[in-house]
Amino acid sequence: MSKKAVVLVSGGLDSTTVLSMALKQGYDCYTLSFDYGQRHRSELEAAQRVSAIMGVTEHKVVKLDLGTIGGSALTDSTIDVPEHETTGIPVTYVPARNTVFLSIALGWAEVLGANDIFLGVNAVDYSGYPDCRPAYIEAFAAMANLATRAAVEGQTLEVHAPLIDMTKGEIVQAGLALGVDYSLTVSCYQASLEGLACGKCDSCRLRQQGFVEAGVKDPTRYQNNA
Repeated sequence: MSKKAVVLVSGGLDSTTVLSMALKQGYDCYTLSFDYGQRHRSELEAAQRVSAIMGVTEHKVVKLDLGTIGGSALTDSTIDVPEHETTGIPVTYVPARNTVFLSIALGWAEVLGANDIFLGVNAVDYSGYPDCRPAYIEAFAAMANLATRAAVEGQTLEVHAPLIDMTKGEIVQAGLALGVDYSLTVSCYQASLEGLACGKCDSCRLRQQGFVEAGVKDPTRYQNNA
């Protein structure tokens, strides 16, 4: 019998790499994206495009509105996305985002009878987000195995974060080895509607760094050289 996995996909470099890893491991992948009021909405099209091309079993978009609570440059248009390196937890951190996303992924996994959830969080180049740390992933997995009927009935859910200890360069190399076409992905916090990257935000800088470290050409489409 085939094994099922729910894979969180944003349309970006990291989650696309993780999706490729899950497919390589033989999972029937059900990809999950969120329309949560983010300013970089072109990532939703990228997530759908990547899911279709990579042959997932089903792709679902869940609509939320995290903009109603605000608190992040990604959901509040009155807060500018930083275009310079910052210290501490940046204003692009979305309060409780991964907890909300993983909770919905947990629900869908239970409905599907899936015992695995994959996501692309990274603790090395994670921009200071507290919900991208190994301790957080471990804590959520522990909670998940207390919270569902499936767990009570003897099923064990695993939360996989295979990129957690990798550098951006290592992630790029791993994805290329699996045949990932990174030109399909969008990672920018303020990408245009056409998916063109700004080249200045934290996400763009980390992505650029990854291709430099991997020693390969950056296929990203930027606004200033489209």
